[in-house]
Parts: sequence; C-alpha cells; structure tokens
Amino acid sequence: MSCSLIGIILVQAYYINNSLQNTEKQFNFNVKKALSYVSNTIENDEKEEYLIKFTELLNQGEINDTTAIINIYIKEDNSDSNETVIYRNGILEENFKVSSALFDIGLDSLNVKRILQKRETEIIENNTIDGSKNLSAMLSRLSKLNESTQIALETVYKDKAYLKPIHKRVSIDKIDRLLALKLLEDDIDIGYEFAIYSNDLATKIKTQDFQYEKASTFSVPFFYNENDKSNYRLLVNFPERKKFIFSSILTMLVLSIVFTLIIIIAYSSALYQLIRQRQISQIKTDFINNMTHEFKTPIATINLALDSIKNPKIIDDKEKVLRYLGMIKEENKRMHAQVENVLRISKLEKNELNISKERVDLNDLVEDAITHVELIIEDRGGHVEVNLNAERSSVLANETHFTNVLVNILDNAIKYSPEAPKIIVTTEVVANNILVHVKDHGSGMSKTAQKRVFEKFYREHTGNIHNVKGHGLGLAYVKRIVEDHQGHISVESEKEKGSTFTIKLPLIS
Repeated sequence: MSCSLIGIILVQAYYINNSLQNTEKQFNFNVKKALSYVSNTIENDEKEEYLIKFTELLNQGEINDTTAIINIYIKEDNSDSNETVIYRNGILEENFKVSSALFDIGLDSLNVKRILQKRETEIIENNTIDGSKNLSAMLSRLSKLNESTQIALETVYKDKAYLKPIHKRVSIDKIDRLLALKLLEDDIDIGYEFAIYSNDLATKIKTQDFQYEKASTFSVPFFYNENDKSNYRLLVNFPERKKFIFSSILTMLVLSIVFTLIIIIAYSSALYQLIRQRQISQIKTDFINNMTHEFKTPIATINLALDSIKNPKIIDDKEKVLRYLGMIKEENKRMHAQVENVLRISKLEKNELNISKERVDLNDLVEDAITHVELIIEDRGGHVEVNLNAERSSVLANETHFTNVLVNILDNAIKYSPEAPKIIVTTEVVANNILVHVKDHGSGMSKTAQKRVFEKFYREHTGNIHNVKGHGLGLAYVKRIVEDHQGHISVESEKEKGSTFTIKLPLIS
C-alpha cells in the first residue's frame, strides 16, 4: 500500500510537471507567433504606404531617358542643413555590337543587350550655383514607371526607410494594439512590456516599465534591410508570465492535490485503525487475563471455605462456620462488583444507563464515599484528611453514580499506595464551579499514562509485577459519569510522588 501510494504521488507529480512544461512551450510559441505577426504587419503596412506614394509621384513624370528600363529619382530637402538629397535607383539597358567571329554563326556582328542596376545618393548644397544646376539636371531625368516597377520600388523602399529613425517609422500605440489583439486570439490576457532595440541598444520605442532580461525576454527581428538583415529587434517580456502559466493548470493541480490528500488521509486512517484494532485486541486479551485472575482467587477462596465447612471438625464449630460464610459472602460481593463495572461500561456505551439527577450536596457525597473505604484504609494503617472548604456545594447529580465515582478514585488511591495510604480530599469553589481534589502519596504514573488513564481497558505496563489488580474500567466509568454531569476530570501525577485527581462540576443556586 505504501509503495502504491508513493507511486501514485510520483506519477501525479510527473504528470503535473509535464503539463506545466507543455503549457510553457505553448505559451512561448504563441508569443513568438504574435511577435512575428506584429513585425510583418508593421513592415508590410510601411512598405504599402511607400509604394503608394512612389507610384503617385512617378506617374506624374515623363519618359526622357530611353536607355532606362526603370529609373527612379527621389528628392528630399533638408532645411536644417540647407542641403538637397537626391536618391536614384535605375535598371539600365546597354546596347552594343560584338564580332561574330568568336561564335562562327555566319553573321558579321551580333547585337548584345546588358541590363545593369545602378543606385546612388547625391547631396547637393542649395546655396551654390553649381548645386542648383546639378539639381535641375538630375530632376529633368525623372522617368515614368513601366510594368517592372515592383522590383525597383521595393529596393527603393528599403533604402529610403533605412535612413529614417525607428521612432518615425512606427508608434508605440500601433505595436501595443496589434500585439494585444494577436495575444488575445490565443487567450493570453496578461500584462506585458515591450521595446525596440537597435544593435542591443534601446531606442525611443519603449514602454515605461520595460526591463531587458535575457532569460525571459522574447524577441524577433524588426524591419529587414535590402540584404535581408535587421539591426532592429522587437523585444517583449511578461512580468507575470510564471503566474499565468501556473494558473492555466491550477484547476488540475488543485484537484490532483485534493484527491491525493483524500487517498493519503484514507490510507493513514486505515493504518491507524489497523494499529488501533491491534492495540485493542491486545488490551482485551489483557483484560480477559486480569478478569480471569481476579475471579480465580475468590472462586478458589470460596471452594476452600466450602471444603472447610464440610469438614466434620469444623461444621460443629459455629464461630468458624460463620467466619467462612463471611469470607464466601465477601468474595461473592467482590466478583459481583467486577461484573457490575463491566455492565455499567457496556450500558454507558449504548446510552442505556438511566442517570436521573437531582439537587445534592457534594460535600455530603464526599463524606459518604469516604465511609465506604475508611475501614480498608485503617486496615492498611493509613488515614484520610478531609478539607471541605467549599461554602457552596449544591450540584445537580445522581447520588448513587457520583458516589461510585468518588469511591473509584479513592479505591485507586489506596491500591496504588505501596505503603500506608495517605489521602487528602479537598473541596473548593472557583467561580461558579466546585472542585474536588483527591491527592495521594502513592507510586504515581508516567506522562504517557496520564494522557490515557481514562481510556477503557487501559492499564500502565508494569512488567511482570501484578501486585495491583484491575482491568482498566473504573476510571473510564468515572470519566463518562463526570462528563454526563457536564463536568470535567483531570489528573496530575509524578512517578514515586503520587497523583492528584480533580473533578470540576457546575454549581447550582
């Protein structure tokens, strides 16, 4: 059972850990997918915007360079530096003839066309005469698009966009909007921080609380150049990432823990019951042995007394006959008392013991109980000291049963006093309760025994010493009766120094 339980716990732990890892992998995949979507969308939007502008500008020009398949000019004025930047991107056609002697095909010459791409950027100062002439000359060469404009325009877009700072190419709001929408499609609804870095340096595109952490930050390239390389990276991190991943399996984890705990509790309970039943079985065996021993002695005594009475020499001796008859009666009463104890406990457990209560004086019950054991104490050379200090002593109790309670406690004080019993009985009032203390100077008991002394059948182990007879029912009966009277009983004891039993009952006015 233990191995199976450990196996179940290990399997559950493995399954939960595996689910956590799979959830984290899925989270990482969805985040990277969202980042790629944002990067591609923003880049495509920018490209489309450039192409529309270029198309409108180029469609306004006239063809004046027949050698150019595509020849695109872009002019930008910079008022701060008083300069004009001219960008040109052209695909040029060169026509020339070569001798056919190299190819031996029967012709004098061959017409050869060569297609070249030429890109250049020229900066002209506006405050010079030559600059104005050069600018006019270059602008006059603007050509009109033909069918293959797409190739050239994309190159133009990448070259021109590369010159602009990143904060003019994209806004924080746009990144945030696109990223949030894409993450929500995959049910990722947690806070995040993002930024764009250029060559590992932060740019102006950055949320307020973004902090770069290499281990937990996701990144994708942003804005590729004409060589399909990127100096920019879009970075995103999630401050509550672990909490979100953990919460996704929280229900499964809680159910797994609950059911595992139920199994552990049930298993522990089963083990406890097995151990408890074994202990009870052993206690019951000891109880039967003790009862047998206690009945064996009086039975043997009764048999000897009867045999003596039958003796012709004794039967005529009236004094001896009466003595033996008295012994038989006492032993019979002793056996009857043991049986009554067993029956009382049985009835208490079945709630069949009828305990009617009436107003009684507890001081009177204490004195009455002492009279039942007084002769035994005197026979052993001991004495009882009585201190009835309680000025109020009226309680609601059953006289017979509560007298038995006090007698049982006094009887224990006598039995567990190896020498002459010295017992002190005291009553006192505390608040609205009356306390009865029964103190002896006997052998005492251990801490373990104090905790279990009121359990049914319990007796402290004393090895092979059997000088004190009993079967562990008296104090169990005492506890049940006291509790039935809404009272409480406790014990304080120390080995070889004696014990003090205290009964607390509520007073009535």
